Amino acid sequence: MIHNPSAESSPWERQAGADDKLYRAQIAYLFRNSRFYQEKLSEAGFKEAAGVGGLAEIANLPMTEKEELRASRTTWNPVGAHLASPMREVVRIYSTSGTTGAPSYIPLTRSDLANWIETSCRSYAASGVATGQKIVSTYNAGPFVAAVTLDAFNALDLCQIPVGAGNTERLMAAVQLLKPEILALTPSYALHLAEWAETRGIDIANSSITRILVAGEPGGGEPALRGRLETAWGAAVTEAMGIGDISVSLWGECEEQAGMHFSGRGFVHFELIHPETGVPVVIEDGAEGELVYTHLQHRAAPLLRFRSRDHVRLHVGTCACGRTAPRVRCIGRTDDMLIVRGVNIFPTAIREAVNEFQPAVSGVISIRPKAHGVKQAPPLPVTVELAEGAGATAELSEQIKRRIRDLLVVSTEIELVPWGTLPRSDYKSKLVDWSQAAT
Repeated sequence: MIHNPSAESSPWERQAGADDKLYRAQIAYLFRNSRFYQEKLSEAGFKEAAGVGGLAEIANLPMTEKEELRASRTTWNPVGAHLASPMREVVRIYSTSGTTGAPSYIPLTRSDLANWIETSCRSYAASGVATGQKIVSTYNAGPFVAAVTLDAFNALDLCQIPVGAGNTERLMAAVQLLKPEILALTPSYALHLAEWAETRGIDIANSSITRILVAGEPGGGEPALRGRLETAWGAAVTEAMGIGDISVSLWGECEEQAGMHFSGRGFVHFELIHPETGVPVVIEDGAEGELVYTHLQHRAAPLLRFRSRDHVRLHVGTCACGRTAPRVRCIGRTDDMLIVRGVNIFPTAIREAVNEFQPAVSGVISIRPKAHGVKQAPPLPVTVELAEGAGATAELSEQIKRRIRDLLVVSTEIELVPWGTLPRSDYKSKLVDWSQAAT
């Protein structure tokens, strides 16, 4: 179903015009209320809102880095200098998970919260969920922005069964006894549960689960990983993506499974940039770059040209589902990227190449750099876990090495290890292990 047809099915080419008025009002709000942006824009030569211009000129403005926000925190303002509304207007304060550093506090006014819920409803409704269906959610949503997804599930009239991560036996008992139709979790945890069930002889392929909604990390769109999850669970897999500082779920995949539709129309403006130069990338089919976000209707702690570090491939044009917004597939995070002899490598791309060798491999890998830092000397050490009962052979190791070289133009050193050697995750997987890297 389309949650908001008037917003999600309107011609995309009109979106910039519709957003321009909102953007100009948001800029004026920043100049009046945000000490952080008053100073930042002034230093960049913009002394007043009128001089900033409209969306067509947004690339002239400086970008915002997460570290800048962290550096602006004080004991008397732990949110940061970008707090733009009185605390008496704030109705919730979340924190990010701190996956890439210290957690950040995310305040929301009542209107901010409503906009987040609406955006998430569009994102998750795209997957095909229906009123009255039961959903098991595994997000440890209490203090984190992921809690807003629970508000969205309520707004979509789903029956929620919140379990949280790290409660595998409780979760599987809920699946077996309560017969939910939907499972919401990270792709890493979905894979872990499939292996957990297989070792215990539990037939999840014929369970009540018909839809799996994955989010929280890249991977749900990788063909091999998605295929393995769909086979193991006997369910369709769609993915969603957001970012805590901007909105919990900004992109959601529909039943066509052709990428995640932008769900933040009217609330957030997105750009693509070249991650190394910051130069804008034209929004066109097949474009790749890092997503940069700007709030259009935010009050508590609005952000301007915020770098997400999510590197995506973009697709444009009306989807068969009727939604007109661009779609993306997340390739990886630019802050996870390694450079091997001038070649940019995303850990998820190596995993995707390795997964082509299923069923000989389990799909779990670990990249173990020899030295700290982005730049690595070849060959890049990659540990590949075999499937249960599979044996290591020099031929398989060489085939994987050759395939990675052909696809990614990087040489690797492949170590094959028995099934169960590498750790599993009930939340987000860590593909790069720095423990053996020289300082």
